[in-house]
Amino acid sequence: MPADPFVLHVARLRRLQGTRRHEVLRGSPDQSADADDFPRRAADSRVADDAEVECDLFLESFDGGVMVTGILRAPWSGVCRRCTVEVGGELALSVRERFCDEGTGEMVDEDAYSIVDDLLDLRPMIRDAILPELPLAPLCDEECKGLCVQCGTDRNQEECGCVPPIDPRWASLDVLRSNS
Repeated sequence: MPADPFVLHVARLRRLQGTRRHEVLRGSPDQSADADDFPRRAADSRVADDAEVECDLFLESFDGGVMVTGILRAPWSGVCRRCTVEVGGELALSVRERFCDEGTGEMVDEDAYSIVDDLLDLRPMIRDAILPELPLAPLCDEECKGLCVQCGTDRNQEECGCVPPIDPRWASLDVLRSNS
């Protein structure tokens, strides 16, 4: 099995505080044995199982951990909420996260990711950055006309000629319209 591109050994980096290292990583964040732990879907959008995520990161050591800053890029796809065609795009997200030694007692930092045995696993950070940014109800175009509710014709392709249904709650007001 090839090495996981999102697990970095940081012992050398942590020897001297303030040491900085640049990393450009590419790969699928679900390559590991625990791939089911990487959710790829938020409502009607998803990151494909075989999608390549790119991380352009700077790692900087501090007392007790590593600060990770940079940009994540991930392709997404989904279904237009109006006309049901496939849509997609690319997320470009800024990240700035702390990774700290696993502490005990009062030394636990709940807002930081863990460093275990001088290994920094970036997959939880990637997941936590990507999921909230996926579009919940994507659109193919802001001007999308959607599907006809009566016949199902894609109104972006052609007009169907269906008459909109009359809302019975307002039907009695139709007598006030002019018949010209």
